[in-house]
Formats: sequence, structure tokens, C-alpha cells
Amino acid sequence: MCAAALVLALGACSRGISSTPGDAPNLRKWVADVRARPATPLDPLPVMQQFETFEYAVQGMRDPFSDAWINQEGGAGLRPDPDRRKEPLEAFPLDSLDMVGTIGTGAGMVALVMGPDKVTYRVRPGVYLGQSDGRITAVREDGVELIELVPDGAGGWLERPASLALDDR
Repeated sequence: MCAAALVLALGACSRGISSTPGDAPNLRKWVADVRARPATPLDPLPVMQQFETFEYAVQGMRDPFSDAWINQEGGAGLRPDPDRRKEPLEAFPLDSLDMVGTIGTGAGMVALVMGPDKVTYRVRPGVYLGQSDGRITAVREDGVELIELVPDGAGGWLERPASLALDDR
């Protein structure tokens, strides 16, 4: 009984695996059609860009790993005055301040600057504003010019010009 069942099972399997040429005529026709199609043309190769040559010559340049370029002056260079009393507008970053107008003319011109606290302050040359020790150097009808002291990354300080333009709203 087991032998008969085994023979029937193997007979059924062999019919599904048949490799006679008449079993898949559609598949063979499709493969032949695909092979008969012309190949699609390839895209042309991109043109290579010619780069300008650069020779890196370090002779005469400072060594970036030496300490010779660090400010060796000690306390003699520019630096903020730690004993100076801070003014109200030094509590705000410069980009949060808005110039809203001016009062007066000529050398007596005073600028009106509004802080983020929505309070309007009067400023004139010599007044400090912004968080980088910015000192006003000139007041014009369309803006305020100032000089900020910023760290140079090597223990010293640099002067950097900045301005505050009149807000046109």
C-alpha cells in the first residue's frame, strides 16, 4: 500500500517537472521576441571638466601649530573695560534692537532705539549698546554706526564696525 502511494506521488511530481519542448511555447516565443528587439542606445559619456592646477607652497607662511602668532602683549591690547557700568541696551543682542527715529539735527542728533522690551531709549555717540561692547560712533537720520569689541580667538580683542538701520515700518 505504501509502495503504491509512493509510485503515484512520484508520478504526479514528474508530470509537473516535464521538460519537453511543447510545455512552454508562449515563454519561448516571448524570450525570442525580447532577444530580437534592438538594444536601446546608451547615453553619451559626460565631458570631463578641466581643473586648474594649484601648487601649495608653504614657504614664507606662518606655522599654524606654533604659538608665535598668539597675542603676546598681555594686557596692552584692546579689551573691554570690566569696571565700566553697563548701560540698559547692553542687555540685548544688537539684532534684537530697532532704530525707530531721530530727534534733533546736526551734532545734537539723538537716535531713538526700541529694545525687545518695547521701551524706546535715546542714544547718542559714546553710548554703548548690544552684547559685544558696541560703542556708538555716529548718529545719522537713517541709522546708527558703532564699533564692537569681539574676541579674536587668540586671547585678544578686535574692533568690528556694525550699524543699526532705521526701521521703515
